Amino acid sequence: MRSVHEVKLQAAVILFFAPAAVSRSKPIWSAAAMISLSSNWVLGLCGSTSPHGVSRIYPCSFGVNTSSALTFHPRLPCVCTADGLPLPPDRSRRPLSFSVMDLMSVKVRKEGWMYLIFILKNDSTIPALHFHHGGGEAFLDCLRRHVLLSDRPNSALSQSFENLLDDTTFGLIQKFRKDPYTTTLGGFSKVTNYLFDAFRDMLTEEPGFEVITRVDLGERPEVQRSEPVTQEEWEASVDSEGRIRDPQHLKNRIFRGGLCHSLRREVWKFLLGFYPWSSTQEARRVLHRSKTDEYFRMKLQWKSVSEEQEKRNSRLRDYRSLIEKDVNRTDRTNSFYEGEGNPGLILLHDVLMTYCMYDFDLGYVQGMSDLLSPILYVMENEVDAFWCFTSFMDEMHKNFEEQMQGMKTQLIQLGTLLRLLDRTFWNYLESQDSGYLYFCFRWLLIRFKRELTFLDVLRLWEVMWTGLPCQNFHLLMCCAILDSEKQKIMDERYGFNEILKHVNELAMKLHVEEILCQAEALCLQLKNCKDLPSSIAEILGFSCEASAAVEVDDGKERDSPEPFSPSQVLQSAPSFSPSRNGHIRNGAPDLYKLAYIS
Repeated sequence: MRSVHEVKLQAAVILFFAPAAVSRSKPIWSAAAMISLSSNWVLGLCGSTSPHGVSRIYPCSFGVNTSSALTFHPRLPCVCTADGLPLPPDRSRRPLSFSVMDLMSVKVRKEGWMYLIFILKNDSTIPALHFHHGGGEAFLDCLRRHVLLSDRPNSALSQSFENLLDDTTFGLIQKFRKDPYTTTLGGFSKVTNYLFDAFRDMLTEEPGFEVITRVDLGERPEVQRSEPVTQEEWEASVDSEGRIRDPQHLKNRIFRGGLCHSLRREVWKFLLGFYPWSSTQEARRVLHRSKTDEYFRMKLQWKSVSEEQEKRNSRLRDYRSLIEKDVNRTDRTNSFYEGEGNPGLILLHDVLMTYCMYDFDLGYVQGMSDLLSPILYVMENEVDAFWCFTSFMDEMHKNFEEQMQGMKTQLIQLGTLLRLLDRTFWNYLESQDSGYLYFCFRWLLIRFKRELTFLDVLRLWEVMWTGLPCQNFHLLMCCAILDSEKQKIMDERYGFNEILKHVNELAMKLHVEEILCQAEALCLQLKNCKDLPSSIAEILGFSCEASAAVEVDDGKERDSPEPFSPSQVLQSAPSFSPSRNGHIRNGAPDLYKLAYIS
């Protein structure tokens, strides 16, 4: 059983009625300034109006015990009308009480004065508390001592992008919007143009707070990486007909150590879903012939468009123009793409143009060339590269859609994780107007492609394509990077501009193996947490069954009170499926509420 320190706040809150409200049959609850809570009491300021608008001050005490109730007791004799006459003592003297454990959220409204609406987990609401004479923020500060109150993700995220796109706040943004490729955040001008409008849709909900528990996450375990899968291991994993004997074991090995480069061309087709894990060698030959014919039929569609036709097809013309610009500046220092007239550049161009025929609604958006480049480098074949790329794009599709639903969801989820993992750092980021993590935008948009060396990107992507050790593992990688940089950011007292500049300058200085170790350690730490909020478990795909039982060598399931080991987490984690697009396309909700754990 979990031991929870519970607190009772018993408030003597004074009711008052404005003259215009005296005739109402239903009284209005009002509260005034409530100041800081000590170990036994809080000093509250409650007042009555005078003809001159000056409030008289009355103290209110808060008792503290372990029954976890929030109670408001009216004390009417203290309250006077505008003429200085006491109100009748028999109006609505019943106390207003509810358990803090039942509190789900607090809505904050302002209509000349602040008033609060408490919403309980059963969707019922408590009569509003009106702060006619101020003190609403002081009351929330008092409540924060016993529960964590976090801004609703939607309003916070919208505010962050207002800050990001406000030139008076951040001078580099004008350059960013005009030429994002050459300024600090990289080359995503089309996406950037959508950024503010897409995220502004999230302003629809009312401002408020959500209740989050203080969770003891326990020790963070040590994690070690392994050597890459060798040619001998791969050959031993394939039977006489070409089937993979134990796909889960092979995925575990790939996650733990990656692949030697000579295997990538073949194994990536399995990881990306081009080849089914259970297929025979003959079935793969038949599939490849079919997919080759399909690819060249689509390629012929754009190849056969005449110049006259293209003049009357503005979308195709725009796609071609963007692709030609991006191809000429994608990984040109890599030997596969360097130099003028390089065949690799022609293949890169042709695959991207053919993808426009495959998904004409999306077409081409800047940044997609970064996702194709490593795949084409490994495959060295446009057909294989195309079908692997389409599988990868199934996962990444919503990152590039006009509404950018994938980016919205991921930034909200990342904020939720970081807020739980390191509240102190999160509070610092918020204090510097950086709590909404827009500096992670490029990390998420193209999966760290611009942050790591080319070979490290190959290693990282093949590890992530295993779908291990949890869903949305890339978000834990973001947390791991920020965890390694937080001390410098806080010690140097970096502000908004400095944080954005510092994170951008991390590019090509990060070490993929260290990040993978730290991210897996975070995953294990959260997996072993007994009181993990359900919203965090949902983000990371920790099912109730996986938390209660683990797979062991004999194939049976059994209760395990012991902490999860790395191998157990890998065995119980959901696998990646590009066709199902598990953690993006299947609709993770935009907003994740952290419930108070009882």
